[in-house]
Amino acid sequence: MRKLLLGICVLSMGSLVRAQAPSLGSAASFAVLGSSTVTCTGVSTLTGNVGVSPGSAVTGFPAPCTDIGTIDAANAAALQAHHDAALAYAALVADACGTNLTGQDLGGLTLAPGVYCFNSSAELTGTLNLTGAGPWIFQVARTLTTASNSAVLVNGTVASQGCSPGAFWAVGSSATLGTGTQLQGVVLALISDTVTTGANVSGGVFALTGAVTLDTNMVNACSSGSGTPPPAAGTIKVTGGGQIQVPDLNSPGTASFGFNAGTGSGGGGGHFNYVNHVNGLHFDGPVNDIVVIAVNPDGSPKTVLFSGTCGDNCAFSVTVQDNGEPGINDQFGVTVTGAVSEVRSQRVISRGNIQFHP
Repeated sequence: MRKLLLGICVLSMGSLVRAQAPSLGSAASFAVLGSSTVTCTGVSTLTGNVGVSPGSAVTGFPAPCTDIGTIDAANAAALQAHHDAALAYAALVADACGTNLTGQDLGGLTLAPGVYCFNSSAELTGTLNLTGAGPWIFQVARTLTTASNSAVLVNGTVASQGCSPGAFWAVGSSATLGTGTQLQGVVLALISDTVTTGANVSGGVFALTGAVTLDTNMVNACSSGSGTPPPAAGTIKVTGGGQIQVPDLNSPGTASFGFNAGTGSGGGGGHFNYVNHVNGLHFDGPVNDIVVIAVNPDGSPKTVLFSGTCGDNCAFSVTVQDNGEPGINDQFGVTVTGAVSEVRSQRVISRGNIQFHP
């Protein structure tokens, strides 16, 4: 009986679903990867490439921040890395949840390899111990926040474990790492990442639609790009138009949008147009990349991310959801940076429709 109880206790610390580490593709060589901007203040050292796409603003280099690698801003390398990171995010959120930790603080836990999920936000106060050979996958529906001086240890150490298999943090909104945090793993946030003073990351910090903000940090890229290959980009085209409330979800003001994105061959192509009727902002431009970042239980596309440019020093990233006809529950979100700025979180549209065409 004693042996049986011991076995049950050991199993309770790990996820019963076998986790598979996704490949980051070309993104594995990047320490930091943003969509709109990468901003670095304070003396920081980044070991690995620094990239931004479709935006082009990278500030703080070569001083006070040092990059031991290349800086890729709105070029082919950054575009491919952003695409590969989005595919890795899609693979992570598609994994079946093994243990639901909603409502629990990660601090003080000891977790074996597996897939752990949070239906809302996740917090880390203190130390999280990861044991075994990995990988450890964390699916966070909303925000990830760490308290000051928190730490993630892998087998008792903060030394980099690389990404084979490593830890992965798929964050549905934004990640904020508190001062002095020591984090293991690759952070893939759908919107933005803020790494505050003295926080260090072994793995990488990626923002798929927004900015990465750094302040006196050390960030090391993955040591390799191995792992389960990401899903194919697919052959999807998305079309749509309508309105959203701005600036807030319940505001009386509106913004209109219209787009066609994707060529049906898995690449970019198409056009995007947006008008904010409150502040008068208007921009449009070509779509350069499109990728499915979340799927439904039946394997059909759930959320699509597409991005492009809107003139000199202007870039946009858009997320859309097609929730069936007649489109009253479809969702749209947009981030624009550069010469103009607009950030609207994903929200239900009105007077329109969004359709996916696989």
